[in-house]
Amino acid sequence: MLADPLQDEKQRRIAVLIDGDNAQPKLVEHMLAETSKYGQITIRRIYGDWTSPNMGGWKTKLQSHAIQPIQQFRYTIGKNATDSAMIIDAMDILYAGVVNSFCLVSSDSDYTRLATRVREKGFFVLGIGKKITPRAFVNACNVFRYTENLIPKKPQQKGKKQDSTTSDPSSPDPLPLLKNAFDLAMQDDGWASLGVLGSALRQLDPGFDPRTYGYKQLSLLIKAKSKEFTIKGMSREGPSKAIYVKLKE
Repeated sequence: MLADPLQDEKQRRIAVLIDGDNAQPKLVEHMLAETSKYGQITIRRIYGDWTSPNMGGWKTKLQSHAIQPIQQFRYTIGKNATDSAMIIDAMDILYAGVVNSFCLVSSDSDYTRLATRVREKGFFVLGIGKKITPRAFVNACNVFRYTENLIPKKPQQKGKKQDSTTSDPSSPDPLPLLKNAFDLAMQDDGWASLGVLGSALRQLDPGFDPRTYGYKQLSLLIKAKSKEFTIKGMSREGPSKAIYVKLKE
């Protein structure tokens, strides 16, 4: 049976490294909250040229969220020096042994090799960035979360489903990915645990997130695909501890 790589999340110590040139200060609370789902945040650092006006939005966020600013001057006009400073710092932290996981906040493909190197050492890597993030960086992480999914949704209008959020119309149909993941997660009896199915989805696509398709939870997305899947262990009052899914013939 496929194991869930996220099962030891309580033992994770995470270093959150933020590329200040490629992240939005207004989302810092949501980014930290999302990261906390995967373990305990031990290190919080943000990199950028703090003499630059475009970093002004971050200054009010640093103290309230205990984020340490790391200064990196721009030695060449038009060249982002933040990348190299963050990568060097990440490797120092890696070999210091104070954490066993990283959260890299950026939409820049320059961090692809960093994410790959950290994973090669057996560390868990969470990426956070915009949907324009190059696929190579997304796939280099264990899990990747798009900032568009972290933005709070507007309250549901009366008469609309309370389970779902607003989906992105440009998002591809999740059904082919769900079926491929089910093949990986299926047990001998033809059923798959929802937790193992979620693990298989992240294995196939680190950027998978049910919120992309308008649902807060994987169980709700599967429930919406009732023509293709049978789901048990989920009552009207909500899901039970064990939920199983089966692909219909």
